[in-house]
Amino acid sequence: MSTSLTEAIAISAAQLVVEDGMEYAEAKRKAARQLAGPRARPGELPRNEEVEEQVRAHLALFCADSQPAELRALREAALQWMQRLAAHRPHLAGATWRGTATRRSALLLDLYCDDAKSAEIDLINLGIRFDAGGDGSAAGPPVLTLATRVADWAEPVTLHLVLHDLDDLRGALKPDARGRSWRGDAAALQRLLAAQP
Repeated sequence: MSTSLTEAIAISAAQLVVEDGMEYAEAKRKAARQLAGPRARPGELPRNEEVEEQVRAHLALFCADSQPAELRALREAALQWMQRLAAHRPHLAGATWRGTATRRSALLLDLYCDDAKSAEIDLINLGIRFDAGGDGSAAGPPVLTLATRVADWAEPVTLHLVLHDLDDLRGALKPDARGRSWRGDAAALQRLLAAQP
């Protein structure tokens, strides 16, 4: 495996994540096509943690003046949705949880439901319009997607509600290789907000 190509893909993917709001998987594939063309092999794609390191470096270099405020606004919006959907045991995941979100990032809430249809019914009862679909794979969990407002931003933000079985919650809080969690509940998010300047 070529370390230099893998690192170059991670750097390019990080730029796509920050500037275009792409998800990691899509950004890695696009960066690999741009840098290696058809000769790119799956083994040369960086791990998500490697891309995240490059995202953090990109944010520190190019977005240090705006990203912290954008992250806080997204976390506050996520907390409001978590409180609205408390019956479904919401956990914030993705860039907003990990601290790398910008205004181009989508919000990602994992819901752990006794019955996945109950989340849809609750949204309908609240008068909230959403699109129902999957995550792009046949085996992936159902995803409800909607647009939400954040603070006083002109543009809406995409919110993905990923519907999991309640039993999936047991393994959901396993940390990454560095001991950082991939998601957190409302109490954990409130602690992050309290610690964030």
